[in-house]
Formats: sequence, C-alpha cells, structure tokens
Amino acid sequence: MFIDARELESGTTIAADVCVIGAGVAGITLARELDRRGLRTCVLESGGYLPDDETRDLYRGESAGVPYRFADGCRSRFLGGSSNCWGGWCRPLDELDFERRPWVPHSGWPIGRAALEPYYARAHDVLKLGPFDYDPAFWERAVGRADVRRIPLPTGRIVDSISQFSPPARMGSLYRGELARAEGVRVYLYANVVEIETERPAGAVRSVKVATLSGRRFAAVARLFVLATGGIENARLLLASHAVEPAGLGNGNDLVGRYFMDHPRIYNGSIRFAPEWSRNKLFDAKYSYQNPAVAAHGTRIAGQFALAPKTQADEGVANARVWFSSVFPGDGTEAAEVLVRLKHAMEHKEQPGRSVARDLLTLLRHPVDSAGFVVARFFQPRVLVKDVAFQAIVEPEPDPDARVTLAPERDRLGMNRVRVAWRPGELTRRTFDRNFALLAEELERGRVGVARLDPPLAGRADWPASLHPEGTWHHMGTTRMHDSPRRGVVDRHCRMHGVDNLYVAGSSVFPTAGANFPTVTIVALALRLAERLEMALAPPLADATARAPEVAAK
Repeated sequence: MFIDARELESGTTIAADVCVIGAGVAGITLARELDRRGLRTCVLESGGYLPDDETRDLYRGESAGVPYRFADGCRSRFLGGSSNCWGGWCRPLDELDFERRPWVPHSGWPIGRAALEPYYARAHDVLKLGPFDYDPAFWERAVGRADVRRIPLPTGRIVDSISQFSPPARMGSLYRGELARAEGVRVYLYANVVEIETERPAGAVRSVKVATLSGRRFAAVARLFVLATGGIENARLLLASHAVEPAGLGNGNDLVGRYFMDHPRIYNGSIRFAPEWSRNKLFDAKYSYQNPAVAAHGTRIAGQFALAPKTQADEGVANARVWFSSVFPGDGTEAAEVLVRLKHAMEHKEQPGRSVARDLLTLLRHPVDSAGFVVARFFQPRVLVKDVAFQAIVEPEPDPDARVTLAPERDRLGMNRVRVAWRPGELTRRTFDRNFALLAEELERGRVGVARLDPPLAGRADWPASLHPEGTWHHMGTTRMHDSPRRGVVDRHCRMHGVDNLYVAGSSVFPTAGANFPTVTIVALALRLAERLEMALAPPLADATARAPEVAAK
C-alpha cells in the first residue's frame, strides 16, 4: 500500500516490525523480501512516484575535493532511487575484491565472495538479468555472431570479462504494483527522515522523526530500523542525528562519512585495429551498450578487459575494467549530447533540466553533426568511425580523508546540507597507467591492433584536478563494514556497531569498491540482510513483544 505522508496529521506515530528508510534499490528489495517473510514493514521515501524540483533540491550540497557532481542527474530522490538514472550495467564483484591485499590500504571485507554467491544468483531475478553465468566463453558461444568474439590475450596477464545489462530495472515502476498489493508493506511517499532518535546512551533506536515539505511532522517506531538512503545520504543522516552522540550516531570512532569512494573514469589514446578485429562489437561500448545484436538468452551483454589477479599483485595496483569507445562523427558536440539524452529518455532515465523544445532546436541548428552521429550510432557503418579510444574505470583506494561531512547551509527541512570530498589518489593514477600500458602491449602481441597511448599520469603535477576524471556516481564506503568498531561502522551482518536495532543497506557498507558496477551487489546484500532481520525478530523476541500496530494513536 502507498500512503501520501502529506495527508497524515502532524503528531501521528506510524509503527511496524521493520522500518526501512529509503525506497531505492536496497529499500525496495528489502520491502519485497520482508513481506514474503511475513514481517510488517513501513518504508519511508522522500519523494513520490515521479521526480519534483523541491524534493530534488534536498540532495544538493558542496564539493570539497576534486570538482565533483553528485546531485542532479547522479541520484534520484523518488520511488526507485538511483535505479531511475541507472544504465543497467551488472556484474558481481570479483573474488579478489573481497580479500585483504597488502598493496591496497584498508582493503578486505569481513565476508568473502562465497557468502554472497547464493544471493547474487537471486539478484538476477530482481534485476531481470539472464543466466547467472559470467564465463566469456559461454556468452561467445551463446551469441554466436562473427562480429561478437573474444579477443586473443596471449600472455594471460590480461583477462576478458562479461557484464550483463538489466533492461534497466527501474525499481519504482517495476515493483510499484507489487508494493501496492503487498498486505504487509506500507510505503509512505514524501516522507523525509530528518533525525534518528535513540535511547540514552545510544544503544538502540527509539524512533525516527519524519517531515514533509508541506510542513507535516510525525514519527515512526519499529523493532528494527534499516537505513537505505544511498552512499551519501546514509552518512548525512547519521551525522545529523547528534542529539545523544554529539559527533553523530555511530560515529564514536570518527568513521561515519569517511572512505567515500566512486569509480573514476577516463579516456586514453587510441587503437588502430587489424582488419579482422575492426568490426568486433563485444568490447566497444558504443556498440555493445544495450545492443540487441550483442545478446543471448534474452540478455544484452558487454565485454571488458582486466588485469589478472596475479598481475594486479605483481604490479601493485587496484582492480580496473578497460574497454574500447569508438569516436563517431559529431561526438562531443551539442547535437550528440541531445541524441544521447533522447536515447536515455527512451530508457526512462531521469534527466533533470531537460527541455524537449531546446533539444529539438539544437538538432535543427546542427543538422550535419546530428545526421553523422545518428548514422554512425544507429546504423553502425565502421567506415564512419573516426577513431577508437580506450576507456577505463578504476577501483578507488579507500581513503579516510575522502569523506562526506555536513555543510553549514541548511535545506528547507532544517537539515545541514552535505559536503562531499572525492579524492582519487596515487594508487588510482598508477592503476590507470598500468592497465592501459599492459593492455596495449597485449593487443599488439596478439596482433589485434596497434595502440597509441597518452602520456602516463604518473608524475603529472596536474593530477587529478585538471584532467577532469569523471565519476560514475557509484557512491560507496561511508559506513564501511568491518568486524571491529574501530575500523568499521557496521559489522558483517550490516548491523551498526553499538546500536542493537539499526542496520545499514546499500553500497555505503562496501569496504572496497572493486571495478564493477555496484547495483547487483547492493541487491545481493539486501537479500542477505532480509534473512538476518527475520532471524533477529524470531522467537523468543517475537513472542515477548506484541506485533506493532500499523498506525499508533497520536
């Protein structure tokens, strides 16, 4: 059931077995699972069914590190959360990503890949993915096209890998009907949690304060609470809940908000292919992205390259993924940007500030650029490809000085806005350099093509500010998972250290980020967490405590 919180009377108290704060990927996954397990759940979502400017403004804040955009278009504050602006890329983290690596400071999860394996398989159904198989040979055989082939990598220092594409699953629209029919779920829209209230001392959450932009104020009580508002907002809400703990809830060791991570992405150089490889679509993002021709078993796929685990250890670098990106006529022009926006509109991707009239006028003003880009992008004649660049995303090193803090400015609800310091570091720079260099060598050795690379990043005084690395808006790490409260905010079960009934969901719990896309791991962790919550409410606790009413009297 959906309830508009703006219609509740101020002073109302809503109640449930589990209160989930946030209806994004993690929150909706949890709500569906908890309903199946018979747990009465309330979900508090800041936005409505569609984006609106007033709610979107609550996400805005300051960039305090490398210039970094993290609000409009990067996150979506309405039902479905950031799945509304997601491209659909999916791949589980690699086994190495969970391990402690001496050359990657602060690395290592308290759980291994095996702990998430069964949940990764179940996450495929949630996100509408294909078979739970990421073997490149399996997909090459399944696609069965001459222009979708694996590339020879003779030394074994480089390996190829496969990502699958979700349609993409817009969680709000995809599961809206199911949530509306769910007997045990109440989703409150336009319900902004502004403070988490605890006992004194802060060993348990008592309630959460909720506010609407229309001025209504009320509370929610539950036996268990789950914070699932994303990698930036999770930290913000904990830091803002400082009535009992002055530094913020769960922040006794000054860890909340630290270790903020995002995958940096840059382009580099170019490659001139040997004729037999010039038309291969598998590893070129311009051709593989959501392309029905690069698909099997009803699932679209893409290929990337990575350093083998031994190579990463030998080179002392983090994980990364590299692929090709063809340069089309019109690339980089206003017309190309408009055409990309049109494609995103067809995928129902949120695009704040987009004007259809302005976009059409741009296309009319630049007919040559528009036509060239359309012909190259949609009809794919290789003769029009001007160049092929390398593109990479790199695993960011966990850095305690990369962090989310509170800014002095307050939003309309009276909450401090957020300040984000993104800090791609030296390990990131070296990882980019070695991945590009080793892949170029491997492609030439395999007679795939001849590469030309840009000057290395190492030693450049302008790194990273003037090189403008792009973020991929994968906000991670700010409530990291560790068995020790001195090194992490939550334990291996995502329960906050020192707060018995508060859990955290989403990528903010990632201790390291890998080089893969976080959504499928977010879902896997949420499915695992749902089991934990059911266990936490099992007898004798459930026998000793009466089921909470849906709405308590004022």
